[in-house]
Amino acid sequence: MPEKKPTKDPAAAVVEKIASYPAPYDAVGKRLHEVILEAAPELQPRLFYGMPGYAKGKGPILCHFIAEKYISFGLSEKANVVAGEGASDKLMPSGWFLTELDDATEKRISEIVRQAVQ
Repeated sequence: MPEKKPTKDPAAAVVEKIASYPAPYDAVGKRLHEVILEAAPELQPRLFYGMPGYAKGKGPILCHFIAEKYISFGLSEKANVVAGEGASDKLMPSGWFLTELDDATEKRISEIVRQAVQ
């Protein structure tokens, strides 16, 4: 019987995926990964359809991102999403594009992640 390959650590697979992004998105992705985990340390990273995803343990993915033309950061339908405060419509934001991170963007992402895991 052939030996079974050891399963790669899911967190290591996410870090490897982020490192494979072209510059500058490799550095932006690395920091985004850190911001997500700082905002909600209970989240565990794992690949989700080939992109970095974050879930509570073995539960469903709550947030994820991918680097293409822009970095697309999003929430899954399993996240706690709410309509924007004071919004006159019923839309619930679930996705954002970014090309870089600054303090204000990191703060907003932290808020989004904390809301998503409630």
